[in-house]
Amino acid sequence: MDLFLLIGQSNMAGRGPLDTAPKDANPDIWVINAENEWVVAKDPLHFDKPGIVGVGPGLAFAERWLELNPKAKIGLIPCAVGGSGIDDWQPGQKHAQTGIYSYDAMLQRVRVAQGKGRIKAILWHQGESDSNPVRNKVYEEKLDEFFTRLRRDLGAPDTPIILGTLGDFIVNKNPNALPINQIITNFPQNHPNVYAVSSSGLSHKGDTTHFDTPSARELGKRYADKLWEIPKK
Repeated sequence: MDLFLLIGQSNMAGRGPLDTAPKDANPDIWVINAENEWVVAKDPLHFDKPGIVGVGPGLAFAERWLELNPKAKIGLIPCAVGGSGIDDWQPGQKHAQTGIYSYDAMLQRVRVAQGKGRIKAILWHQGESDSNPVRNKVYEEKLDEFFTRLRRDLGAPDTPIILGTLGDFIVNKNPNALPINQIITNFPQNHPNVYAVSSSGLSHKGDTTHFDTPSARELGKRYADKLWEIPKK
């Protein structure tokens, strides 16, 4: 399978309301679940906060990628953790809200998943928890350290990494999020095989924090379209 790693915090995990009448699952899109078992993918993909997890960008990304690559077999690796800051994505670091060791759990799940394929891309959406006057000043440095470690530990030196900006509503609510978006937008300029997608124009579900379901899906499509634009090697 073509494997895709989904990491970050709640807007990658998904908090959009689930469909009342979900469509049939696509047998060409699989996801590795909380028990590290492969199952046909359907929302919610994540399990970081089971009581509130919902629709994120991951499944719509996969559906769009399948439109662009009709012969693909897709495996999603959901590892986002709602409320996690960049400091929570270090080896041995326990996330206080969930009790999840974000980085270590991710590595374990990836190693299981790699038995079925190769990581085609890494999708990252995170930064809300670092949108304050202290953390946003060191975010770029910590993001660089994180991706350097991630590439090394996954054996993925050239795998595309795609970052998504925070929603406009986040910046409108909290101006300290603007530097985070500027870092995300500019990060690819100095880092090879890193790309950014914009969440501009997307809307929240009424809490000024999380994408609504249509916006989460649109963001997923933007990730897929960006990956498709990358020159094939």
